[in-house]
Amino acid sequence: MLEKLLLTPPKLAEEWTFQLEPAVQRMVIEKYYELDDIVIREIIGKKLSGRTRKDLDDVAEKTGVLLRSCRRQFDNVKRIFKHVDEMTGSVMANIQSAFLLPPPLAKKYASIVFIINNRFETSKRKLNYLTFEDFSVCASLMMSSWTTASPLAPALAPDTRDDTDFDRDFLIELRDFKLLLDREKEHRNVTLSHLRGKIPDRMCSEVESNFKIYSRGIINIGCSLNNSRDLRDFFVDAVERVVEPCRQARWRSPELEIFLKVYAEAGSALDIMASDHSLRTTWERYMNTMRVCLMQLYHS
Repeated sequence: MLEKLLLTPPKLAEEWTFQLEPAVQRMVIEKYYELDDIVIREIIGKKLSGRTRKDLDDVAEKTGVLLRSCRRQFDNVKRIFKHVDEMTGSVMANIQSAFLLPPPLAKKYASIVFIINNRFETSKRKLNYLTFEDFSVCASLMMSSWTTASPLAPALAPDTRDDTDFDRDFLIELRDFKLLLDREKEHRNVTLSHLRGKIPDRMCSEVESNFKIYSRGIINIGCSLNNSRDLRDFFVDAVERVVEPCRQARWRSPELEIFLKVYAEAGSALDIMASDHSLRTTWERYMNTMRVCLMQLYHS
């Protein structure tokens, strides 16, 4: 009886059979909807189908989490996804309203909805080292800055803003980054002039030698995001084109973080940006999220 009510948490408050104190209600709901990151990591790359549910015994064996718990988590993800999928506005707020979840847990579910809704590739072998948190952090960043709900998106009626839908105008504008490839030498020189003294000379030499690899990796990912297939492959491309070359060069995380920040600022300072305000806004909107995502993905 209690579990049936937990499928629609607001009904729990209306049910006189249990008469739970509000604090106890909140605890019971949170416990029922809690997630194991290692289980969700296995689920997010799959369809929310009956076949996937049948295969959860493999997930249970791999993660060491009880099959019953894996099924509960799968069913909860599927129920929440189906409930909020057609709703507009903040998916996190919609989840909180409909399922009475605390903000951190609602945010987790929101990122899951975003990842599944946009069909991101998460199962390729080279992504195996990534955790659910890695995907979730990047998803939350994209939701706040690259979707129609972003403050930088074109003004829309409030009921059409949706932080699970990418801002298509923004994705199309990213193609203009090809103009930056023509100014690669200027971009490299500005980056290096601002980097010296902030990271070891050895890494400055690395940037000087391989700037093209890093810059084209970052820019070409942006240029291709208006293509649905490339958008789904965002994480694969980020790892292949940027993370792996950085690993091979043995960047330390603090130094890489400085490089990405300086690289982004140098792009904003290029001559072309002074005459094209729209391009500069698009560049900063892209890089403010991209560089944090890359740092999240950069680990062993």
